[in-house]
Amino acid sequence: MAGYTGDIGQAAAPKQRAGQLWKHTSVRRHIHPVLKSALAEMAPGLERCMYCGDNQGTDIDHFEPVRVNPLRTFDWNNHLLACSLCNSHLKRDLFPLADDGTPLLIDPSSEDPAPHLHLSLAAGEYIDLTDRGTATIKVFGLNRRILVRGRLNAYRITPLLLNKWRTAFEKDDLEEVAACAATVWEQPTADVVHAMFHQAVVPGAEDIFTDESDTLTLLRDPVIRTGLLGTCR
Repeated sequence: MAGYTGDIGQAAAPKQRAGQLWKHTSVRRHIHPVLKSALAEMAPGLERCMYCGDNQGTDIDHFEPVRVNPLRTFDWNNHLLACSLCNSHLKRDLFPLADDGTPLLIDPSSEDPAPHLHLSLAAGEYIDLTDRGTATIKVFGLNRRILVRGRLNAYRITPLLLNKWRTAFEKDDLEEVAACAATVWEQPTADVVHAMFHQAVVPGAEDIFTDESDTLTLLRDPVIRTGLLGTCR
């Protein structure tokens, strides 16, 4: 891939050359499958989109678009697994910048979104904490109806899975333990599970999990936190 980057750097029209190389038959046949396979191993759940976490990741997205920086077309750190909706219909080649020229979109492969985004578990919606959070929600439509519905479903089902995992652990049923763990982390919108574990131990957690003391107990259970969080990809 370094060779392709060098080719682009020497081209009279780098953007055009980058587009040609990325779409070239040999690249699509030999480079794309390798990249997609590696990204799929890193993606949340069952090869879920790194942006919405709901749909299957089918596309290789350039976080910094080719039109913005063609020299990053073959940069491994610029590749993300995305669904076609997030990649081709929502983000496209959008790449908003702050006044100082820094990117406003959050890179899910290298940044912790927590300082910029807060997931309201009861509402299933993301709340922006910074300008970067605002831009990310807007570009990827993170609060679109279907995602909200999926998060609310995950919020309802996760305590049942945690309880089932704990029961299997107590019975030393390792096969069921593994199956429960896989179900927890491989379900769509697994960001909900991460948020639940995180918010369960912050000050004021009792206010977040109002009337859900059993859920809070499960999320704070040291056996669950050690055993189940340890299986998270």
